[in-house]
Amino acid sequence: MALRPVLKFPDKRLRGVSQPIREISDEIRQLAADMCEVMYDEPGIGLAAPQLGEAIRLIVVDTAWTEEGAERNPLILVNPEILERSGEISWNEGCLSVPDFQAEVLRSERVRLRASDLEGREVVIDASELQAVCFQHEIDHLDGVLFIDRISRLKRSLYVKRRTKQLQREREEAGAASGA
Repeated sequence: MALRPVLKFPDKRLRGVSQPIREISDEIRQLAADMCEVMYDEPGIGLAAPQLGEAIRLIVVDTAWTEEGAERNPLILVNPEILERSGEISWNEGCLSVPDFQAEVLRSERVRLRASDLEGREVVIDASELQAVCFQHEIDHLDGVLFIDRISRLKRSLYVKRRTKQLQREREEAGAASGA
């Protein structure tokens, strides 16, 4: 089975606010498995359901798996919410939905997060640095916010112009390839 495609900016589905998950069904478990597969394949350290076109509050995060010898151990979080934030940290972020771009983003250095696991049990996680940044980034996706919304207007507009030109070139090449 082919991997589900990651939506790319400027797809409007990335801007919607996701709905809470009321029941953890087999479909939710399968979506979580699909999300993990896509995250590891891309490769990334986090993925939110809206990035696969599903407007529900589900994220997967694994900030350690890229380290040499590390096991894959994804955190699958249903209806995550940040309870507390403290400190400040600047982190160079990228995003599977914002291709070919990275930028420094100011985030909270530490967060306390509450969510449910796939069995419906409540989990509370105290995270710092990279994991805290990743949680904030993925929860932003659930609220229709991209990391480029958190950078300067100038940097964002330069990216949008570059991305628009890139998409135009791709459309022209696809048209030429199809003989249009």
